[in-house]
Amino acid sequence: MSSTTEQNIPPADTAAPQEDVDASNMAVIARQAIVDHNRAVYGYELFDRSTASDAHTAASDAALLFNALSYAGTEALVGKKTVFINCTHESLAGGHLELIHPEKVVLEVPPLPDTATQEEIDQRVPVLQALCERGFRLALNQNALRKPYASWMPLASFIKLDLQTFKPELAGPLVKFASQYAKATLVAEKVETAEQFKMMSDLGVKLFQGFWFAKPSLVKATTIRPSQATIIQLINLVRKQADTSEIEDLLKKDPTLSFNLLRFINSSGFGLSCEVTSFRHAVMILGLKKLFRWAALLMTTSRDGAPPAVGQTAVVRGRLMELLAAELLPPEECDNAFVVGVFSLLDTMLNVPLEKALESVALPQAVTDALLHGTGVFAPFLELTKACESGDDATFARMADELHLSNRQINWAHLQALAWAEDLNGD
Repeated sequence: MSSTTEQNIPPADTAAPQEDVDASNMAVIARQAIVDHNRAVYGYELFDRSTASDAHTAASDAALLFNALSYAGTEALVGKKTVFINCTHESLAGGHLELIHPEKVVLEVPPLPDTATQEEIDQRVPVLQALCERGFRLALNQNALRKPYASWMPLASFIKLDLQTFKPELAGPLVKFASQYAKATLVAEKVETAEQFKMMSDLGVKLFQGFWFAKPSLVKATTIRPSQATIIQLINLVRKQADTSEIEDLLKKDPTLSFNLLRFINSSGFGLSCEVTSFRHAVMILGLKKLFRWAALLMTTSRDGAPPAVGQTAVVRGRLMELLAAELLPPEECDNAFVVGVFSLLDTMLNVPLEKALESVALPQAVTDALLHGTGVFAPFLELTKACESGDDATFARMADELHLSNRQINWAHLQALAWAEDLNGD
């Protein structure tokens, strides 16, 4: 659901210019490739560029991961590769990690401040152990090779060695020490020359990251976000353990909410083997606990304000198509008719071509055919719906005749759809 562009940016520890970022609807994520000895991409480390570099908090960690999976077009951003995410110790205990598939994500764990006591270091072990038991892999930096962190070492899947922090002659002893005391895969980072790459490769290091391979690239992703009022409605429904049908009704009333949910649940980070194409299926797959987590996190990254006029129009289209389809099609097709109507304005919501907008969400072929090609079973309903909207009497008459619907049936459905959409602000 995103329009993405990439460009080279300064090193990861240098903040991107803030004037380039429209915080209201732009997720800005930097990624840098991590490659193997053949220079094939193994994974990507992601950095949040939506906020200043010194604003790295548990909340920003959660927002980065959420944006990467929900907003920024995951396939374009990381594909099927492993994602490395920098974490704070606070965020390592965060509920947002319950939303993602552990096998897709490596959590980069920082050392504690130099003032930390041995007891404070050891107290972190249960949290790290629990993450490993859930299937996450942990990456530690070379500071964890120090004696106080001995209790952390068995939990490390990766150890990152920063070439800018030690002299070349110390590389051999450091690699030997790390290999001896940890079973982790070593990653040489901040590799800037061919000589550094060869040196570390000859020492048996398996993975590499740095400017010599690729500078971080900036991915700007246009986003659409529901109003907080709508998200609160969803949270309240989940908290009272409402029926799936009630939750489905709310999703139908807010195209931004439903689109974000389908986009998120079908992202590679969620780890499903099948595509979810209906709201009811999404709710059932996610379950109330994860749906609550998702809604709560979405609220932290949303912007306030009533649904825009285009969103209201999309809701009317969806409901009208659903009602018209109910006259002629089997019940299971009515939900798809609704999706066609709601998503027919995604290009306007996102300010990108509709084909691009639809790339990032799983939809049945019949829905895509109607939206992109004006063909298939739903196309006549969409054309009739647009004619109702625009007052195009000729098209209205032609499509009504083709579908064998009376003026009375269509006008009644249109009034019902308008009334239903108005309820969005009154629920």
